[in-house]
Amino acid sequence: MTTIATPAGVGAIDLDPTIAAPMTNVAEYGFEGRFEDWAEDARLFEYSKAANPIGSGHAPQVPIVRFGPEIYSDQPTGVVPLDLSEKLGINTGAATSPALLANFVRIRAGEQIDTAVNATSQLYYVLYGRGFAAINGRLIRWEKGDFVTLPAGARSVFYADAEAAMYWVHDEPLLRYLGVDATRPRFQATKFRRSDAVAKLEEIASRPGANDKSRVSVLLANADQEQTLTITHVLWAMFGVLPPNQEQRPHRHQSVALDLILDAPPSGCYTLLGTRLDERGEIVDPTRVDWQAGGAFTTPPGMWHAHYNETDTPAHLIPVQDAGLQTYLRSLDIKFTQRRDLVAG
Repeated sequence: MTTIATPAGVGAIDLDPTIAAPMTNVAEYGFEGRFEDWAEDARLFEYSKAANPIGSGHAPQVPIVRFGPEIYSDQPTGVVPLDLSEKLGINTGAATSPALLANFVRIRAGEQIDTAVNATSQLYYVLYGRGFAAINGRLIRWEKGDFVTLPAGARSVFYADAEAAMYWVHDEPLLRYLGVDATRPRFQATKFRRSDAVAKLEEIASRPGANDKSRVSVLLANADQEQTLTITHVLWAMFGVLPPNQEQRPHRHQSVALDLILDAPPSGCYTLLGTRLDERGEIVDPTRVDWQAGGAFTTPPGMWHAHYNETDTPAHLIPVQDAGLQTYLRSLDIKFTQRRDLVAG
C-alpha cells in the first residue's frame, strides 16, 4: 500500500465547509459597489439523480442508424452530412456522434468543392473517382482507395477529373461543444495510398492463422501520434476485410464507430449489436444491421457488436472512431469476448 503524507500545518486550518468564512469589506481594498451574485445558473442535484444522465435518458444515447448509398450516388456536387443532431439533442449544428460528423461528398466530373471546416482532424476516403486537391496552396493527387488526413487550419478545395465520391469524417462537433477554434496543427497533412493499404492488408490476410485473429485489418497511423498509434490525435481508422464464411467475435469500446462498408455482397454480410452477452459470449436480443456496399452505419459506444459474412465473397469495411481522443484519455476500454466454444470473460 502506498501512503501519501498530509502536508504540515493543514490540520491547523479550519476546513469545515459548513462554517461560513468572514465577510469581506471591499472598501478596504479601494473598491466601491456591491458584489455580483453570479449564481443564477447554478444547480445542485442529489448524487443519484444526476450521476448517470445517459442511463437516465437525460442525455440521449447514440442511436443505431444506417445510411444507404442512394443518398449521394446520383446527386449533384455537394456534401451530404449524416446528421443525427436531433436524435442526440444537439442544437449547435450537424453531428453524427457527439464529437464527429460523417459526410458523403459527391463531386461531378470537372467540378470542384471547398471543404474547409473548423476541425482539428479531417479524414477523407475516396470511394470512387480521381482528381486533385489544393491544400493551403499545395497540390496533391487522389484516386479511388486513397485516404487523406488534414490537420487544423487546412484550407482545402477538391477537384474531380472523373465522377467521384468520398467519405469525410471530422471533429467539428467536438470543437463546437468546447467553444473553440482549431488553430494549431497537431500532425502533417498525410496521404495513405490505396496500393500501400491494399498490399499491407493482403500481407496480413495471407499470414498463417490470420482468420483466427479478432480482426484481419490494417490500422492507419500517423508518425506524430506515437502515444495513441492512431491516424490523428482524435480519429482512429481501420481498413479491414471480413473473409468469406467468417465471424468476427463480439467486442465493444467506449468510442463511437462510424462504419463505412465498401464492396460487400448484396446480402449475407451484417452486424449484430446489443448491450448484453449470454454465458457463451453471444449477443442477447441483438439489433441486426445489414451491410450495403457504399453505405454506412453507426455503432454506439459501449455496445457489443459482431460482424458476420455468410457468403463466399470477402467484404471490406472502414470503421472511423473518436478512439484517438479516447485512447489519450485512457478511457477507450476495448474488450473482446473469448472464442465461441468458451465461456465469455
